[in-house]
Amino acid sequence: MRVSTGLAAASVLILAGSAWAQEAAPTPAAPAMVESAWRTVAPENLLVIDTSKGRILVELAPELAPGHVERIRLLAGRGFYDGQVWHRVIDQFMAQTGDPLGTGEGQSPYPDLKAEFTFRRDSQTPFTAVAAPAGAVLGFLHSLPVQTQPDAYMATTADKKVHAWGLYCPGVAGMARDEAPDSANSQFFLMRQAYPSLDKRYTIWGRVVSGLDVVRSLKASPNPDGIVTGPDQMTRVRVASDLPQAERPSVQVLDTASAQFRTLAEAARQAKGADFSVCDIDLPVQVAGAPAA
Repeated sequence: MRVSTGLAAASVLILAGSAWAQEAAPTPAAPAMVESAWRTVAPENLLVIDTSKGRILVELAPELAPGHVERIRLLAGRGFYDGQVWHRVIDQFMAQTGDPLGTGEGQSPYPDLKAEFTFRRDSQTPFTAVAAPAGAVLGFLHSLPVQTQPDAYMATTADKKVHAWGLYCPGVAGMARDEAPDSANSQFFLMRQAYPSLDKRYTIWGRVVSGLDVVRSLKASPNPDGIVTGPDQMTRVRVASDLPQAERPSVQVLDTASAQFRTLAEAARQAKGADFSVCDIDLPVQVAGAPAA
C-alpha cells in the first residue's frame, strides 16, 4: 500500500482530536492591500487540479522538494492524473489521490523518489519569520509555512546554510509513501486540517492557495482506513504553464515580504496569544482568468 502505517495511525489520532480543530478561533480579517503587496505565482509553479467538486490551485515549492516537484510536473504534463479518484479521504485529516488503480496500491511507471523531508536554507532564500521560539524560527517561504534554525547558525556551517522543513498546516501538499523513506512515487495528499506529527516524515511539495473548501468538500470515508466508496474524481490536472494562455488562471498571493503581511501576522499572534501557530495565518489570494475545465 502506498501509505505507510504511520500515516494510517495518524489518521486515527486526528479523528480522535477533531473537536479542537472545529473549535479553532478564526484568523483576523486581512488588512487593506495595496498593489505592491501582491506576489504573482509563476505559471510553472501553479498546479491546476480540476475535480468533480471544483477547482484546486496548488503553488509548487521547488525550493523544498525539487525532485518531487519535477515528478508532479512530469505526471501532470502527461495527463497521468486525469480521471483519477480521491481514493482515501479522512475528515479533519487529508484527501489522497494519484493512484491509477484507485485502490491505494498503484503508482506511476517511473522510479520511486528519494525523500526530501528537509532542505537547506541560506540568506538568499525568500523566507519571512513570524515567530522565534527557543532555538527555532517559524515563518513562510512563499505560501508555505516553514520551521528553520536561526540565521545566526549560518556562520557556523560549511555551506553557510541552515536546516529547514515545511509544516503540515491545512492545504499543504504531501507525498504518500510506503514504510521506506525513499518510496514516494505518484500518490499525494492535500491536508484538510493541520497535523504536525507528519512534519519531517513525508515530503512537502506545495500548498493549496485556492480551493481548500473544495479539498474539504471531497467525499470522505467513515472508516478509519479512509478508503472511499464512490469517490470524487480529478477531471484534469495540469501545470498552468502547460495550458493555453486563454485557459490559464492567474493567481496572486499576499507577499510575505510586504508590510501588509507583517500586519496580518501580528494580528494573528495577538488574537491567539500563547496558542499561536504559524498555521493560524491564512494568506489572502486573488484568482483571475479562465474558469475550471
